[in-house]
Amino acid sequence: MLALALIGLAGGLITGISPCILPVLPVILLSGGAQSARAEGPGGARGTSADAPRSPSRWRPYLVIAGLVVSFSVVTLVGSLLLGLLGLPQDVLRWAGLVVLALIGIGLIVPRFEELLERPFSWIPRKAVGTDRGGFGLGFALGAVYVPCAGPVLAAITVAGSTGRVGVETVVLTLSFAVGAAAPLLFFALAGRGMAERLATFRRHQRGIRITGGVVMIALAVGLAVNLPQLLQRLVPDYTAELQQQLADSEEVTEALDLGGLVTDENRELSKCTNGAAELESCGTAPSIRGIQQWFNTDGASVDLEALRGRVVLVDFWAYSCINCQRSIPHVVAWDEAYRDAGLSVVGIHSPEYAFEKEPRNVAAGIEAFGIDYPVALDNSLATWTNYRNRYWPAHYLIDASGTVRQVAFGEGHYECTERLIRELLADAQPDVALPAPTDLADETPAAGATTPETYLGTTKQVNFAGDEAYRRATTSFALPADQPRDSFALAGDWALGTQSITPASGAGEASVRLEYTAREVRMVLAGEGVVLVRDGDREERIEVSGVPRSYALRESDASGTGSLTVEIPAGVEAFSFTFG
Repeated sequence: MLALALIGLAGGLITGISPCILPVLPVILLSGGAQSARAEGPGGARGTSADAPRSPSRWRPYLVIAGLVVSFSVVTLVGSLLLGLLGLPQDVLRWAGLVVLALIGIGLIVPRFEELLERPFSWIPRKAVGTDRGGFGLGFALGAVYVPCAGPVLAAITVAGSTGRVGVETVVLTLSFAVGAAAPLLFFALAGRGMAERLATFRRHQRGIRITGGVVMIALAVGLAVNLPQLLQRLVPDYTAELQQQLADSEEVTEALDLGGLVTDENRELSKCTNGAAELESCGTAPSIRGIQQWFNTDGASVDLEALRGRVVLVDFWAYSCINCQRSIPHVVAWDEAYRDAGLSVVGIHSPEYAFEKEPRNVAAGIEAFGIDYPVALDNSLATWTNYRNRYWPAHYLIDASGTVRQVAFGEGHYECTERLIRELLADAQPDVALPAPTDLADETPAAGATTPETYLGTTKQVNFAGDEAYRRATTSFALPADQPRDSFALAGDWALGTQSITPASGAGEASVRLEYTAREVRMVLAGEGVVLVRDGDREERIEVSGVPRSYALRESDASGTGSLTVEIPAGVEAFSFTFG
């Protein structure tokens, strides 16, 4: 428990000093010093703006931050669960926070409106909803709209909250994360109060400060509503990215957070399975399929594993742009075609890695491209992924006719073994079943270390950029390095870097990516409209890119090789990653 609290604090502190605080920072500064223009007259009666101003409340900054911590924790942990139970849109809490924030801003500008806001709370002695006294209401509104940058700690919390698996450990992790993220904000709030106490000018012009604070809060609400803070954050270097990466890469942190999902009574026995076991194992009843946004190839009907008892089931976790899945899916499709009539049911769980993989039409296009006829679930909330404590694309869970998990295979490979176990379970379920010949599909899984690792181009996941520039959203101009190491990429020209993809800057001239690779096959995930030019040694090839993100072949050969290729990308085309085979 102490370890989780320390991890939460560390993750929260990193977030609290990151560019994510920029949208709420002006409000936090002003909340520490903004003071009511209506002072208390003799006997406690309210005076006018001509009365002597009061000193800022010493507790207001703490109450603002306390409200933010409570609100953020409740929204993160319980928000999705409550909205799901009530059948409300997932964004309703955020919009409620924006409305409250705007109302408080108007109240600071228009005292009469503030009185109307305070009237429902008049039974509470000396409690107001503005920034001049209580402050808790302001912090509570900020907590509903303050969504920090995603990191490993927040990912674990979000998964727990979205699936309703909230225990003591999750609460401790959430509160410690919220406290860690709020600590830097408290520093700024106290700084704002210190300015108010020390600057005579500040106290003489409190009415103007109130109006300024109201304008800032309304501007924040409007800006958050149209996602303007995202543009602001792109202009500021992501100076905490390395710290976040170190936290995410820590084995101790990963084990403590169990990022693949929470251990529950439903999935606890999956730990009895070993990855790619050559013989059947017994790993408990298969967890249920839950939280699915949409089903494909079922005429909209959902699939329940309970209803499939008596049949052997293969649950396949995949994502359509994942190169590992692209090499695995043909095996799964072949098994479905060969053994469906013999008693095998395949259920695909499409769990997105990229944001564009959440779009149903993109997934539908991927299903068609792979020739998938079996049911596919759109697991956009990662609810089923979490219920299986899964961590890999692809991942296969083989279930016998009684509903017990008998083999788990993570990643590529294991195909011959998995098919042999499928045949064994089919024969166990129906001893007189007539099985067709094995599919005997070639295993194209690259040998370990024989190919360049999958190379992401977005700022949040790249790990092998070889350029001399800082790889962040604020960097726009790039030049190729004189010496580029193997298994790396570099950029030339003017680029706009996003968190998941990159694209040539608007109006830019030639923009290119140079890749040093070792592979038999090189592919690139691209989207948009335009013609990409690939130079691979003496070979040149033009590839027409059109439509939603998908994988395009840049190099295909019968044997693996080491080389360097350059991809010239026009404006209007987005590049997400390189994948290798």
